[in-house]
Amino acid sequence: MSASALTVGSPAARGVDALGVHAFLDALEAAPEIEPHSLMIMRHGRLVASGWWAPYALDRPHLLYSLTKSFTGTAAALAEAEGLLDFDAPVISYFPEFEAGITDPRSRAMLVRHIASMSSGHERETVDEAYGTDPAEPVRGFLRIPPDRDPGTVFAYNQPTTYTLGVIVQRVTGQPLSAYLRPRLLDPLGIGEVYWRWDRTGREIGFSGLHATTDAVARLGQLYLNDGVWDGRRLLPEGWAARASRPHIPTAGAMGEVDLQDWSQGYGYQFWTSRHGYRGDGAYGQFCLVLPEQDAVIATTAATERMQDFLNLVWKHLLPAFGPEPLSGREAADASLRERLAGLTLPPAAGSPAPPERAEDWTAAEFTAAGDGPARTARLARDGDGWTLTLSDDGDPLALRIGAAGWTVAEEPLPTAVSGGWTDAGTLALDVVFLETPHRLALTCSLAGRTLSAHWRTQPLHGGRLTSQRAPRGSV
Repeated sequence: MSASALTVGSPAARGVDALGVHAFLDALEAAPEIEPHSLMIMRHGRLVASGWWAPYALDRPHLLYSLTKSFTGTAAALAEAEGLLDFDAPVISYFPEFEAGITDPRSRAMLVRHIASMSSGHERETVDEAYGTDPAEPVRGFLRIPPDRDPGTVFAYNQPTTYTLGVIVQRVTGQPLSAYLRPRLLDPLGIGEVYWRWDRTGREIGFSGLHATTDAVARLGQLYLNDGVWDGRRLLPEGWAARASRPHIPTAGAMGEVDLQDWSQGYGYQFWTSRHGYRGDGAYGQFCLVLPEQDAVIATTAATERMQDFLNLVWKHLLPAFGPEPLSGREAADASLRERLAGLTLPPAAGSPAPPERAEDWTAAEFTAAGDGPARTARLARDGDGWTLTLSDDGDPLALRIGAAGWTVAEEPLPTAVSGGWTDAGTLALDVVFLETPHRLALTCSLAGRTLSAHWRTQPLHGGRLTSQRAPRGSV
């Protein structure tokens, strides 16, 4: 189901000042280090504002990174309600085949609620150690890493905790996380197709890798805001939202950055406590903000390393926009906001769709990158009345059509959008957006020396080839 299936209300009728939303959009436009992709605002159960910055679009899934964790935590809550999982049980009890090899008393004392709240007792991220210690079974690798302190006494943002929680859910239910959630959460919420990355064990990784629409994020937030009730039907156990969102472990200073105020308010069960409300969040600005005091939900996708700055803009501009309802005499402001949201677009890179001179020198030209990078070689070819640049990273080639001004969107070989072109007679500069991720690749081909420069604006955290920068499809 798409965002249009949500009940829509005008901002003013729900006490939302459209001018505050305008101010937020203005602030994003004035912050070049923040690249917004989508925004949805729910108030009093109604969708009051939504927009996607082209070439991103409403129905396209987006990599949520660690916002995935909130879906995994929800799956654990459902498994608990069905009597399949006990938050007070030792983690090792779900892996009896590992028990003889797990001798550290702190590892053996680790409970499910400790991994759900990232308070396993480790003081650092252990994901590389866990996979490195036991590539065939990362849970065993994780449990073999002795915690630095007693479980439940210290917070560390530590991927194997959520990974292990997700594995427990998959063990006790006998299903991948997405399959278990489909009839219990996704279908009742009206969430369409989702795509979840899996690792070499064949499991969906609970700590990251979920691709879903912004609409799906908004629906999850609204479900939590309503204490697990959707359209009069209880989907989550009563009180779970409060359990998941209250801080179970303090986090002040744990992220190593003194200015990350919204990461210093405590951690619940796969949700962060914020200065205002609580949230699920993922790298580069994937947010599900639940604001009980304002009876509001804000869902966003983006590409930024300045996530605290992004939240600061939300608190500065959107929070004051939530007032008493209704607001009168705001029809023009509401109409202006709808028009603006419908026309959002990311500024395309500059460039001409054809070389200004010496086109024959560019025909069949090949370019090579110096050193390692996201692309090793590129080859340019005429394509009818246009041009195609084909990249290689020693994997499957990626052909990119160079179009006219604006964004040229292609679905094959994977969803991408290209902008840019020739900036002078000797330089071709392109931006390539991988539309199911937060990631953008900047490319420059120089005729002098036939050199290629390629770098990510935001680095993909799952690695992989260029052609893997998309939602995973197919079976495990």
